[in-house]
Amino acid sequence: MRRSHLRKRYAPHVTWSAIGAVSVVIAYFGIPALIPTMYTASGTPPQENEMVEKGPPPMLHVATPNPMRGIYMSQCVAGTASFRENLVELVRTTDLNTLVVDIRDYTGKISFPTDNPLLKDFVSENCGAKDMKEFIETLHKENIYVIGRITTFQNPYYTSLHPEEAVQKVGGGVWKDYKGLSFVDIGAKPYWDTVVELGKVAHDEIGFDELNFDYIRFPSDGPMKEADYSWSKGKSKPEALEEFYKYLTDNLRGTGAVLSVDLFGMVATNEDDLNIGQVLERTLPYFDYIYPMVYPSHYPSGFRGYKNVNEHPYDIVKFAMDSALARAVATTTLVAAFIHTPITRIEMVPATEIAATTTVEVPTGLYSKPSYPPSKIRPWLQSFDYPVPYTPQMVEAQIQATTDAGLDSWLFWDAANKYTSLRKVLTTPVVSNVD
Repeated sequence: MRRSHLRKRYAPHVTWSAIGAVSVVIAYFGIPALIPTMYTASGTPPQENEMVEKGPPPMLHVATPNPMRGIYMSQCVAGTASFRENLVELVRTTDLNTLVVDIRDYTGKISFPTDNPLLKDFVSENCGAKDMKEFIETLHKENIYVIGRITTFQNPYYTSLHPEEAVQKVGGGVWKDYKGLSFVDIGAKPYWDTVVELGKVAHDEIGFDELNFDYIRFPSDGPMKEADYSWSKGKSKPEALEEFYKYLTDNLRGTGAVLSVDLFGMVATNEDDLNIGQVLERTLPYFDYIYPMVYPSHYPSGFRGYKNVNEHPYDIVKFAMDSALARAVATTTLVAAFIHTPITRIEMVPATEIAATTTVEVPTGLYSKPSYPPSKIRPWLQSFDYPVPYTPQMVEAQIQATTDAGLDSWLFWDAANKYTSLRKVLTTPVVSNVD
């Protein structure tokens, strides 16, 4: 029997900038946060003279909470005041402290208005919040951390305007998956600039605290033999993706934004790229946080010998997190990457009639890598009914597995934004007998 340990959101150290450069630090324990912890893009408190003399005040941001516990809000819900308030109230009254809100969803359309010349034609007419900036400001006043989710290479609207940058179909035309959605080719560098610009506007002008990149991969779930990657020829999929990771972070680090990436759940346990280009070790150097999507329902039957994976939410999440953490903290790996150094050994070459004894360096197949803290790994967990109803016990089991792996931060996904079982867990912790 397992029980999760949930606790309300607190801010033991709260910083507030008053007139001039005066900073008042109030330390307290055991009462809810009334004043949000804020910083500017440069990481420093805003100065009044900067606001007066240099135009608009710098955008304020909430620092990344620890532990971080959040839920996803779609851009359609963000634009529906009553629905979004329901989710904000859930965060406000429970252990949650984070909202993940779409910056751009699967349509390729942006969730907020902007006059930016690179982006203004991509604003959604159907789903989004015209008051996104003001909405985020209200969340910040309650010390709610706001992550902006950017659907990256799945972008049917962009490919409709720039079909030459899309994944091509062998024989002609644009390739589409089984849902009829198209992808931008990973190697299409003209598109990279638009992703960077969207990140800058979302963080610097709208107020998102963290930029979270989803669908940052090669496509799957379609007629894969017909996919032609014309912009990525001559490179392996992991190499092509790592080039994009580096470009993205090189161009966004200066904003001060926290950067994160969503990965397939099995990336935590597989060292190959699953044919989508994602490899954990190649991702770790470039992002502040890695979010493996370890939804138990998305694992194949037979994984770890489980005929019905939905009967094992605890075991699947625990195994995935244990594997991801071990790989993150390790100093050696079998995975080649741009910043990894091959490890060699010295072998003796015996003397011959024409050459003296000598030595040679021989590759071992291992590479040295930096060790990353376990806190870099934060899972996406499941609170949606697929393919069976996901009960409070199944939700609780995933939280407990994360805790038992040594982590205390997590996000929950429900595309419908209902979170029926998670609500019950957060308000009344339930005892779980689910493995």
